Amino acid sequence: MSLLLAPWIRLSLLVVLLAAAGAGVLLYEPQRLLAEGLPPGLPSGPAALVFAAAYGAGTAALVPRPLLNLAAGALFGAPLGLAAAVAGSVLGAGISFGLGRALGRDALRPLLRGRWLLAADEQLARHGFRSMLAVRVFPGLPFAVANYCAAISRCGWLPFLTATAIGVVPNTAAYVVAGASASSPGSPAFLLSAGFIAVSAVAAAVVGWRKRHRLAPAKPARAAGHVPQHPPVVGAASHGP
Repeated sequence: MSLLLAPWIRLSLLVVLLAAAGAGVLLYEPQRLLAEGLPPGLPSGPAALVFAAAYGAGTAALVPRPLLNLAAGALFGAPLGLAAAVAGSVLGAGISFGLGRALGRDALRPLLRGRWLLAADEQLARHGFRSMLAVRVFPGLPFAVANYCAAISRCGWLPFLTATAIGVVPNTAAYVVAGASASSPGSPAFLLSAGFIAVSAVAAAVVGWRKRHRLAPAKPARAAGHVPQHPPVVGAASHGP
């Protein structure tokens, strides 16, 4: 029993679960939702709940969120599709965070030795909500990667889920509106949503580049009033005649 609880055994189990989930996604091909739609006769409310649950499981299995967001808009329209997508995002983030913390954290935390990794872990520990909100609003990392990385860090559950619920709304709304208006690509709604997606991607790159120095450990400051001492220069003594 103790062998099954070993950190590397649990990490191996997490890798197997993710590989199996990825294989299931490849076999099921969730992108068919965009073409086939929902089963006929299913009310929109229960269908949105089922979709949110499938969305959460899919993001934990590394399904790209943009595809799921487009499907939410195409299937349910903007308001209901946004609600289903945000709920699925929070559910998927919670699943990934829980799996990463239970199965991978103990094995991977001893490997956090690099300067950048230690600084990022410190940011998530001290400013979990603010840091995760920035990651969600300016999505530089893939959603699932950010979830599992946060699970390894010292970020708490509450700031992680709260920042996720708030931070995913703008980008998710843009994709959902794009999916809902995809049948008329020349419409203002589609053009505005596509423009927002492009601008947010550029903004994420700019913010990440400008804030990169915050992950670097601060250099030790010199003590106030400290003047570096230099050894006296000993010259040859002059001799008279």
